[in-house]
Amino acid sequence: MVSGSRAAKAGARRRLRLGMVGGGQGAFIGAVHRIAARLDDRYELVAGAFSSTPERSKASGVELGVEAARCYGSFEEMAAAEKGRSDGIDVVAIVTPNHVHYPAAKAFLERGIHVICDKPLTTNLEDARKLAELVNRSGCVFVLTHNYTGYPMVRQARQMIQDGVLGKIRVVQAEYAQDWLTTKLEDTGQKQAEWRTDPARSGPAGCTGDIATHAMNLACFMTGLELDSLAADLTTFVPGRPLDDNTHVMLRFKGGAKGMLWASQVAPGNENNLRIRIYGEKGGLTWAQEDPNYLHHAPFGEPPRLIRRGGAGADAVAARVTRIPAGHPEGYLEGFANLYRDAAELIWAKLESRAPDPGALLVPTVQDGVAGVAFIEAVVKSSKQNGAWVEVTG
Repeated sequence: MVSGSRAAKAGARRRLRLGMVGGGQGAFIGAVHRIAARLDDRYELVAGAFSSTPERSKASGVELGVEAARCYGSFEEMAAAEKGRSDGIDVVAIVTPNHVHYPAAKAFLERGIHVICDKPLTTNLEDARKLAELVNRSGCVFVLTHNYTGYPMVRQARQMIQDGVLGKIRVVQAEYAQDWLTTKLEDTGQKQAEWRTDPARSGPAGCTGDIATHAMNLACFMTGLELDSLAADLTTFVPGRPLDDNTHVMLRFKGGAKGMLWASQVAPGNENNLRIRIYGEKGGLTWAQEDPNYLHHAPFGEPPRLIRRGGAGADAVAARVTRIPAGHPEGYLEGFANLYRDAAELIWAKLESRAPDPGALLVPTVQDGVAGVAFIEAVVKSSKQNGAWVEVTG
């Protein structure tokens, strides 16, 4: 079980001591995590295994202001050393390529250290289930950074659907289109493209694991529906690429709703075009990540309505994660920061032996991670069977 003695003795509401695995020089997502952690001033980065070699890890950490002695050469060394310190880290952020997520998370959870981890949870379902069991045994907080769940209008849509505004959900359409892998960028040495198209580091799916999982998670988060089965067609359009770069999936949800998901990283003209459309008996909702401050509501038989973040029509659940006045753009970094803020609340609730703010419980958990890996494996299996319907079992 997690011991809160080190944190409690240090005094309530100090900054949580944060460690990081990955996120060194040249890594995009590490900087995003660090910004998100700092926005509410609830964390202090004090340690890390930032790169795959001790030299690069130290160089990255010192550049970030981390004490050289706490810039480790591996996550195994870091986990053991930080557990042994009276001022050791409270929580670790794992921001590595996918194949490191499981062993790194396991190393810290076994030492009672809370975890914030990038998706997908693991590269296979067996490891995902093992990790979920370990989280339950450890009593640690585990937050998976499906960051789009932190957007105010996403929370607004979820609340409206829970309140029955749309009635019974019938149709869900999710898409996430990008164009950055339209050419064989990985052959140029571009770091992000290189590992994402490598099965040894990315896992059995490319585009599916990288961005289709975001669309699928968001569809389930907003609707509250659970995926039952799917039929998928994976394509690799760029010659010589070992993983898929385009995904088409038909979806069946428990309870009878049907859906479609398209994800592509070879769609010219698209940057981060994540879009969700949800239709029920009484109306529909549409939300687009590239225009995130607006939720389009179309009640059946009535004029369409526009719900603005921070404006009229937005509920308390959206206000809770709204940071700046309406009319000022708010999005990616703030949504990420909302997850970090809620993770801090969950950790402090553990340390103070109290119930957390109920709003913080909306963060994606290890079980959401298991569902994501189950989705990936089902998609790959279905596609190999020429689009046969496959049951999704997390």
